[in-house]
Amino acid sequence: MLRVNDLHAYYGKSHVLHGVQFEVGEGEIVSLLGRNGSGRSTTAKAIMGMVSAEGSILWGGHELIGKKPFEIARLGVGYVPESRDVFPQLTVHQNLLLGQKKSRFRTRQRWSFEDMYRMFPPLKERQHTSAGVLSGGEQQMLTLCRTLMGEPGLIIIDEPTEGLAPKFVEYVGSYLNQLKESGSSVLLIEQKLTIAMGISDRVLVMGRGAIVFEGTPQALRADASVSREWLEV
Repeated sequence: MLRVNDLHAYYGKSHVLHGVQFEVGEGEIVSLLGRNGSGRSTTAKAIMGMVSAEGSILWGGHELIGKKPFEIARLGVGYVPESRDVFPQLTVHQNLLLGQKKSRFRTRQRWSFEDMYRMFPPLKERQHTSAGVLSGGEQQMLTLCRTLMGEPGLIIIDEPTEGLAPKFVEYVGSYLNQLKESGSSVLLIEQKLTIAMGISDRVLVMGRGAIVFEGTPQALRADASVSREWLEV
């Protein structure tokens, strides 16, 4: 279980997160919603040790505050950044190979190359192509798959459909559904409410660096005031 308590984060002297608190349970998909600038991506980066933070972030009994990103990754936390980081000089297949590592959460490899290529057929067609020449959508698919190959106990996914063509959005939706069916724990940051509301067990809404709503997708749909004040543009 991920347990975030009284989390504060900073960019230099700017105080960005103000006492953020939430949990992600085993096998649970939780979506973090909010307008741009509300603190969603900063929350993900704070969990991964990428920004200066105070408070407590417990994962699997380990306190993550103060740990470096590679140490957090070794504890079984996978992170798919919005920036779609790939190794451009390596092929698709080599990128996936780099994602593999022993997992303290799995007794056997759960995700295979065949699983990745089945979820994203364009990657199979381009498995011997350098990642640097892939389209933005293909690079996003590759980043999602490379993270899964590490068998994380928790996967944090930041804006996976941002800027993607509709066909790639469909692929990402299928990927998220398979994560749900597999019982993976997921913290999803997503602008497209139809995807987030359809896949999530619970949703969190952020505003001005704090959680302003927590509940089921059904509860959020029923509360028009939250959507009007914190989500609508």
